[in-house]
Amino acid sequence: MKSDSSATLVPFPATGPAADAFRAFFETVDGPAALCDAQMRVLTANQPFEALCGSRDIAGRPLGELMSHVPEAPPEGRTEIVDVKCDGGQTVTLTFSRRGGTVAVLARQLPTDALSAAGKALIEHGRVEQRLLELGRQVALAMSEEELVATVARGVKALFPGRTFCVRITDPRTCVLTSLYAEGRMSEGVRDVLVIKRSAAEKTHLSTAGLPPDRVKVVTGERPLLFTGSVRGISAPLVASGQLFGVVDVEYPDGMTADLLSDERVLIQLANQVSVAVRNAKLIDELIFVRKYLEELLEHANALILVANRERRVVVFNKAMVQLTGLAKSDVLGQDLLEFVPESERLKVMRVMASSLKGESVSSFETLVKARGGKEVRVAFSSSSVLTQTGEVEGVIAIGQDLTRMKELEQRVIQAEKLTSLGQLAASVVHEINNPMTAVSTYAEALLMRAQVSPTAEPADVEKFKKIVDNSERVLRFTRDLVSYARPAHDKATSVDLNATVDQAISFCEHVLSKHDVKLVRDFGSVGPFHAVKQNLVQVVVNLVTNACHAMPKGGTVQLVTRSQGGLAVVQVKDSGAGMAAEVRARIFEPFFTTKPDGKGTGLGLSIVQGIVENHGGTIDVETEPGKGTTFTIKLPMVTM
Repeated sequence: MKSDSSATLVPFPATGPAADAFRAFFETVDGPAALCDAQMRVLTANQPFEALCGSRDIAGRPLGELMSHVPEAPPEGRTEIVDVKCDGGQTVTLTFSRRGGTVAVLARQLPTDALSAAGKALIEHGRVEQRLLELGRQVALAMSEEELVATVARGVKALFPGRTFCVRITDPRTCVLTSLYAEGRMSEGVRDVLVIKRSAAEKTHLSTAGLPPDRVKVVTGERPLLFTGSVRGISAPLVASGQLFGVVDVEYPDGMTADLLSDERVLIQLANQVSVAVRNAKLIDELIFVRKYLEELLEHANALILVANRERRVVVFNKAMVQLTGLAKSDVLGQDLLEFVPESERLKVMRVMASSLKGESVSSFETLVKARGGKEVRVAFSSSSVLTQTGEVEGVIAIGQDLTRMKELEQRVIQAEKLTSLGQLAASVVHEINNPMTAVSTYAEALLMRAQVSPTAEPADVEKFKKIVDNSERVLRFTRDLVSYARPAHDKATSVDLNATVDQAISFCEHVLSKHDVKLVRDFGSVGPFHAVKQNLVQVVVNLVTNACHAMPKGGTVQLVTRSQGGLAVVQVKDSGAGMAAEVRARIFEPFFTTKPDGKGTGLGLSIVQGIVENHGGTIDVETEPGKGTTFTIKLPMVTM
């Protein structure tokens, strides 16, 4: 025995956090190390020391039972170096140091091939456990299924070197394969079907009753091999909460010796750790999908959606709100909700929000919302509470609709009612005009006839009588046509002369043509009669000519073209006006869309024109370019009965 009185050692505390920390320190020592009491009974030891002893169950046992030639505890403050024999019969040098009632035992690390079989197995078992623990930490940190599969594959490769293996993850409801990692060449047609041994299912508490038979095969004997060149294999199902999340398969090439039972135990341990992580990864993926799906629903919903938290900060401002207000999300999110409400409306909004934060729902309250450029838009919202998982109110969601167009529609309906009343009044006026004009026409015609046969009549008087007759007939003709046009159409098709119908429509437009100093050019071709609703066609031409005049406030030319083309009657209305931009062209047939100032148009004219043309089985096309005028082309089938 050798001695070294110069060595020092901190006394080992018996209990408490310090004792735990001291034991943890010895676990990190690379070489064999142990702590014993004054009677040389083992208090704690690290794994390499247990391997020297050939057993893991050494705590509390006398060191002399585990090794030969173990001395008594050295005196206080002394260090002694002693050669002892370990479990495999090999001699090893131990250093014994005593402080108080604790003896530290340190040994030189023996090569693995110098250990006994039990020692080698113990070290290998320790390595496996260490790898499993490390793998457990890594899979717990995986943030996605793809990352998890890669982590598991690395762990399997480290635990079972030289083997072929595959990790397959499936949907727990359908058992459809969602992820696959294979180390080796798999045979044809085996990747999508999971094969599970019944014994493995029992060990992992997997109920096989509800598994789809076309996706999962449960076998009692040997499982079929997956990889080419394999001669035997093991597998472990990934089971968590009674659900199957996949399978890990390990197979052995010809010539490899291995303890299949031991490997299977390790694989099942690995599967038990991995399966929980797979379940969690699936839940996380599902939650992320649901969250993104709900966010997409809110973002693209055909409704105004706004969410504010308890501090009135805006947390959701969907696409419809952006389009309505013209405000960017970055300008709104995180800001106080009241900043986007006019001051006159803030008290109302605060009352609604207070009610919602109490858990009360508020339906259809109207308010104003600020928009870009200092504008304000009127909206109607219904609000309700946003709850946490514990049922606490964390904010308010408001779902609404834009009332701006509805208010415009209301104004236009009122205007339409006024026009209807005016139309009825005009009909009465026309009737009142028609009676005296009939008398004027009759007497003027009689005077003309008398003047024409009187030898004393002045030629100038005859011309005056002719003008009276012509203009009175023109007024009577206009009043008859106006009454006919204003009379509700019964959609009864009759044989119409297209050129005459267009001429009648032009007669209604003389005032607007004159007012805008617009020159009308007729280019009528030969078009045979066909069946249509005459008054509807008149309305089409009137609307198009009127629109053309409005597009030329400083004068211009409107050309009306008629012709027949391949069984179609064609009408074109061309103007030399300002033309239209592409974004306006795309919307001209939308109901209530107008570029005219408020009160100057309803936005219904072209929508009505399109409806009439399509009801006749025809089409209407538009050619336009800014600064180069607009051409409307109508094609109607020339149907005869």
